[in-house]
Amino acid sequence: MFGFIVTLVIVGLIAGALARLLVPGKDHLGFGGTVLLGIVGSFIGGFLGYVIFGKDHAEGYFQPSGLIGSIVGGVIALLIYRKLGGRRSVRA
Repeated sequence: MFGFIVTLVIVGLIAGALARLLVPGKDHLGFGGTVLLGIVGSFIGGFLGYVIFGKDHAEGYFQPSGLIGSIVGGVIALLIYRKLGGRRSVRA
């Protein structure tokens, strides 16, 4: 279980960081926000991969295509985050 959590955080960090690099603009996400973005992106990418290609965990949890799907999912999650407003600054 501990290994799964560590892997989830590492893949989340990589996917979140790459998603933030691919989408231009400023984001006010720290380390934790980047990891959370990557983890959410992994779930989105995994769901889309299952729907489109019909792959499941019986073929292995970690696949190179899964990292790519995590990055694509991270980009989608970041765009949704921005569209919903993220952190709104108060203007006076």
